[in-house]
Amino acid sequence: MYIPNYYKNENIEEVRSFLIKNSFGILINQGNGRLSGTHIPLELDTDEEGKEVLIGHISKANPQWKNFKDNEEVLAIFQGSHSYISSSWYNHEDVPTWNYIAVHVYGVIKIIEGDELLDSLKKLVDKYEKNSENPVSVGNMSEKTLKQIKGIVGFKISINEIQSAYKLSQNKDDSDYHNIIEELEKTEEYNSIDIAKEMKKIK
Repeated sequence: MYIPNYYKNENIEEVRSFLIKNSFGILINQGNGRLSGTHIPLELDTDEEGKEVLIGHISKANPQWKNFKDNEEVLAIFQGSHSYISSSWYNHEDVPTWNYIAVHVYGVIKIIEGDELLDSLKKLVDKYEKNSENPVSVGNMSEKTLKQIKGIVGFKISINEIQSAYKLSQNKDDSDYHNIIEELEKTEEYNSIDIAKEMKKIK
């Protein structure tokens, strides 16, 4: 994606944390001359060689998987908080804009099966069940329930490139910058308040 230099985030640890926190992404690939996209959790992990990968699965009824081929590049898009920025918050005339955080991950996709797929499902469920009062576990599911795994297609994406856009008014002077934060906090809207928090981290 196009990212002006002052909006690029090259802090890999910060981006990793973002991907873990905002793991519900969009997987995009192409087949038969048409783009396909599916909204799914895509978990950051490492493979047996210690290389970072994204792990996920989609329904076998979803035809997108039929275009998964080894060594085919795919795109995964992750969206964080975002908010409208009114130009009335500036100390001079300008146009309104939008602040946001977004990460694009490019990589090679490969279908996974058997124990590798089952292990990925265990990790996924354990991650999101850890705060449940009565957490469920794939390891405790009956054979009958686990038969549903036959209805999904698992995959891993070996990451080749990560593009990170943190558009947080970095191009504004200190007066405008701090005024934007104050105005965002007044909105009492979750996304706007979260953007204000992110802005406080960098200035």
